[in-house]
Amino acid sequence: MDVRARCLCLPLKTDNMTLKLKTCLIVAAAVLLGACAGGPPQIPYPAFIQVDELEDIFMASLPGVRAKQLSGDPQTRRTSNRIDLPQDWVGTSGGVPGRSMELFVISGELMVADIELGAGGYAFLPAGSLGFNLSAREGARILYFVNDTDPESVIRSPIIINSYLLDWEGTAKAGVETKVLRDDPGNGSRTWLLRVAVGAAPDWESSTAIREGYLVVGDQQYAECVNGESELWQYTPGGYFYRPANTISGGPESVATTEAVWVLRETSKGDSIAWPSCTVEETASDY
Repeated sequence: MDVRARCLCLPLKTDNMTLKLKTCLIVAAAVLLGACAGGPPQIPYPAFIQVDELEDIFMASLPGVRAKQLSGDPQTRRTSNRIDLPQDWVGTSGGVPGRSMELFVISGELMVADIELGAGGYAFLPAGSLGFNLSAREGARILYFVNDTDPESVIRSPIIINSYLLDWEGTAKAGVETKVLRDDPGNGSRTWLLRVAVGAAPDWESSTAIREGYLVVGDQQYAECVNGESELWQYTPGGYFYRPANTISGGPESVATTEAVWVLRETSKGDSIAWPSCTVEETASDY
């Protein structure tokens, strides 16, 4: 929008040219602010989501919590959520029989059976495992994932770990490191942490699997490549994306402005493909 072209002086019944000029400037400022206050780019899949802006939902499996659904499938009951557990909350993992569950503690403390998980704590509770008692004496904010039943999954025992005890592993890209929380050799599903140093950016890449991510700490602008065009937005803590398979993202503009740590997930085997630039690539429509 050309702000100058929209700067129209209001017809006032006055000979005071100073008042007329001030009115013109006010109109121009309002138009300029409106132009700068736009939201994230509109793209054909959920990305550039700020979770705080989502509406709360009711979750029968976790009564008494404040929940925001990040993504989900009502037919299979697969769901990704951010949950706020109030002080002295008590519940169970048995509300989703036949499904595997993943928990990641963003802040506060969560008790899984008799194991205490603070910020960075992770639990994977496979399908068929007995219901675990869950509680949050002081309250907690967690990520809560329920996965589709997959007979190819071979991890049958619970995983309960403190991610801070794991070492960061370097990648081919300087300033980008990972910690693997779960990697199922059967169906290829995995959950991991990604840390991006200040000023670092991932290469352009795509995955053959659906990938979702939640920014735990830090700030990072990120580009999605849509029909050969780079769409850029700034992620802050609580930012989320659900990216279809074969969708290109990243690139030199996707720099971390502060150190950024993401929780990333793929629920099937995904192969990463590097791209020299943002280019046209078909994307899956199922999300």
